[in-house]
Amino acid sequence: MYYSYPSAHQALIVLIFLLIVSCTPTKDEHGAEVMAFVGAKIIDGTGADPIEEGVILVSEGKILEVGTQKEVEIPGRAQLVDVKGKVIMPGIINAHGHVGIADGLKSGYSRENVIRDLEVNARYGVTTVVSLGNDEEPSSEIQSAQEVPTLDRSRLFVAGEVVTGETPGEVKAAIDRNVEMGVDFIKIRVDDNLGTSKKMPEEIYKTVIDYSHDLGYRVASHIFYLGDARALLKAGTDYIAHSVRDRSVDQEFIDLMNETEVYYCPTLMREVSTFVFGTEPGYFNDPFFTREVDSVTIAQLRDPVRMTGIATSPSAKAYRVALDTAMVNLKKLADGGVTIVMGTDSGVAGRFPGYFEHLEMEMMVEAGMTPMQVIVASTGGSAKALKLEGLGSLEAGNWADFMVLDKDPLVDIKNTRRISSVWIAGNKIEGSAAP
Repeated sequence: MYYSYPSAHQALIVLIFLLIVSCTPTKDEHGAEVMAFVGAKIIDGTGADPIEEGVILVSEGKILEVGTQKEVEIPGRAQLVDVKGKVIMPGIINAHGHVGIADGLKSGYSRENVIRDLEVNARYGVTTVVSLGNDEEPSSEIQSAQEVPTLDRSRLFVAGEVVTGETPGEVKAAIDRNVEMGVDFIKIRVDDNLGTSKKMPEEIYKTVIDYSHDLGYRVASHIFYLGDARALLKAGTDYIAHSVRDRSVDQEFIDLMNETEVYYCPTLMREVSTFVFGTEPGYFNDPFFTREVDSVTIAQLRDPVRMTGIATSPSAKAYRVALDTAMVNLKKLADGGVTIVMGTDSGVAGRFPGYFEHLEMEMMVEAGMTPMQVIVASTGGSAKALKLEGLGSLEAGNWADFMVLDKDPLVDIKNTRRISSVWIAGNKIEGSAAP
């Protein structure tokens, strides 16, 4: 019996097949492809010490394993992503933003605006937005399609319409509309806008809180005054969604925040936005800003008449003073052990989503928090406080939402802007690299 040698053509086919097999990413136990991000310093978002020269394994949009190169066994044919010399941190969570309600300086809700805002946020590394108010039906429809491994924009959680009303029946009806829409939170405002409007009365916001809790929903409260924040805590609110800005917080308030386990969102950039355009901000020349903000919008902001109006506005002057109070209070509350979450109130006209979150983190450090505290408040801490399951920290089972940075934000928080790439559900976001 003679042995039949393969022809040159057959041998070539076999060689090509072997090359294809060797280059194909390995699959996990369920047959899905595995990616291995290898060599970066990993900040996991929990406050734990960073992992030096770490590994993150990702499959089907989720994290399989995180650890050192000694701890994590990299599958033989995993798709390797070389991140040596870089830093990986979780995607940023904006715990108080808005989507869909503005296009440049023009206000007006649309589905197209929602999608655009989520795409812009994603390119800035803001991988989750909690939109606290003015959300309409398209937001819920868009949100319902985000639990997939093909996601390529930021995740969204919504509060629907801000609940208002003069009677218990009116506010309950507003809550019912939100519930029907499929919201995640209920939002109220207890503020007189520097004495220019009427606050929601205590008996009404107590009705909102009690009814929302009966239905299984948490309540986020817009406040300005310490007295209102204190009363809302006693009434059972779950979330103080702005800084106390009228006076310094006292120990009683700090203790009450801790006893009730309510979280606090400073939204420092909200105050900045009220006066910053009275002159030309330095960031008008920052490529990290101008890559997402068109020249027409910048020209409108540079309009001398507009700038003079802001510079001479009594409310702008008042909010500038309020910012100083907010900064002092943030430091006191953080030192007092209160849970801080990062939010900006961005997405409103003139409050630029994505970019403002990086400025907010910088301001939180300026207020006295450490870079690690700010990173936790902007990632795992926010996810834990807001009960956003599967998000915020780089841990097995969570969604693979993270940023790869060229520089270490623990050394300088401004390094969160040194973006090499952004990944959401393990998908690389195009256009995310910093200019």
